[in-house]
Amino acid sequence: MHIHILGICGTFMGSMAVLAKELGHHVTGSDANVYPPMSTQLQAQGIELTQGYDPAQLDPAPDLVVIGNAMSRGNPAVEYVLNKGLPYVSGPQWLADHVLQNRWVLAVAGTHGKTTTSSMLAWVLEHAGMSPGFLIGGVPQNFSVSARLGDTPFFVIEADEYDSAFFDKRSKFVHYRPRTAILNNLEFDHADIFPDLPAIERQFHHLVRTIPSEGLVIHPTTEPALQRVIEMGCWTPVQTTGAGGQWQVKLLSEDGSKFEVMFEGVAQGVVEWDMTGQHNVANALATLAAARHVGVVPSMGIAALSAFKSVKRRMEKVAEVRGITIYDDFAHHPTAIATTLDGLRKKIGDAPLIAIIEPRSNSMKLGAHRDGLPESVVDADQVIWYAPANLGWDLAGTAALCTVPSIVSDSLEGIIERVKSQAQPGTHVVIMSNGGFGGLHGKLAEALQ
Repeated sequence: MHIHILGICGTFMGSMAVLAKELGHHVTGSDANVYPPMSTQLQAQGIELTQGYDPAQLDPAPDLVVIGNAMSRGNPAVEYVLNKGLPYVSGPQWLADHVLQNRWVLAVAGTHGKTTTSSMLAWVLEHAGMSPGFLIGGVPQNFSVSARLGDTPFFVIEADEYDSAFFDKRSKFVHYRPRTAILNNLEFDHADIFPDLPAIERQFHHLVRTIPSEGLVIHPTTEPALQRVIEMGCWTPVQTTGAGGQWQVKLLSEDGSKFEVMFEGVAQGVVEWDMTGQHNVANALATLAAARHVGVVPSMGIAALSAFKSVKRRMEKVAEVRGITIYDDFAHHPTAIATTLDGLRKKIGDAPLIAIIEPRSNSMKLGAHRDGLPESVVDADQVIWYAPANLGWDLAGTAALCTVPSIVSDSLEGIIERVKSQAQPGTHVVIMSNGGFGGLHGKLAEALQ
């Protein structure tokens, strides 16, 4: 079958393309922006990519068009599909019908940490010999691909609350029907599609409604929004993590790189790994709870986590030039920025830390998170904010409220010059964006040579 995917370079759609190819379909696709790591992964899989949405790519007509949620009415390819009556479907629906049927689905939902936690969970099951299938919105370094079918009943999926398609406004995760569900945390995000936090809570409750009574819901005790979701009705056993929960930790190092795991008051073992930050400790606890639900004893899960290698673009060290370390990180929400910088600060002590931040997500562009930004960067020594031409709010005004030195730059060259003038050997530079950021990582490393 020839499947053509519109919006193929999104992390979800690109991963879905890999699964379709593995099922034996002829897969092609197009996107407005073709950039790594997804473009590289797709090309390595022999999937043909077209830049842009010229309807000519749909002639001769494919057997099925899968339409990504970034596509909207008015897009030339979308209009062609509708006018010609070509068969089409959303990505999550296709996945539910062709991959997730009859699988034990382990879903990881939440505002933050979905990619990292689903990568941890897939790795823990792999380490335990369970060869799971998975679809993850990033590339876990333990696997080097973002998706695979797997040949056992188990399938780990990053369960996103974003909508499914222009013709299906339900959250993607409503299609997945998990048996084991991690609800990591819940804050306001996706201001382009949700008016407020209660609207997202309702979608999370739709997810909870689909989890069987023989399944398991895992969530931290510290998230009032998730507590409200559960109180709307839950028909499934629940395990909690964190303070007062069944799963707890005893930190053995301040930066979160070593901690003891407790389950129902009994010590299960010590995780010692390369990850940092309280958020990753919380992700690990949820992972161990989910893995235990499918039969992985905590001690085995702990051994696996100690060999976990993180995910590309999650505090990934991309270069070290003349003693200056450059990291690539996906953080694009004040909470994620704050927890990431806190973890790094605790790891590097007093070493100079420069944060470079691109407010690129739809919520950021709408200014939905602007009030939380000044507080999110307190662990940096200085911040460079990138203001793209189309940003619709006053980033300089927000930067002025920061308690650490902050400047706004409207060009990559300006950012590079600033870092060159400030960075000394021993400086750590974190570049934070949920996009390609114009290849800043490589350009900066080259300029520092």
